Amino acid sequence: MAGTVKAITRYFKDVRQELKKVHWPNRRELSVFTSLVLLTVIFIGVFFWLLDSGFTAILKLILQR
Repeated sequence: MAGTVKAITRYFKDVRQELKKVHWPNRRELSVFTSLVLLTVIFIGVFFWLLDSGFTAILKLILQR
């Protein structure tokens, strides 16, 4: 039991030490990164929507014959 408590305590100390090493983005970096992610998601969404619409149109043409 005591070994388990020690292991858990050590784990959380290690987590805290690792979190101190993390480079946390400032407000400007965060807004730039967020904008980049949103633009990428929108671009990929539109790309697949166009691709899907194209394939749907082609499939409709094939099935009408």
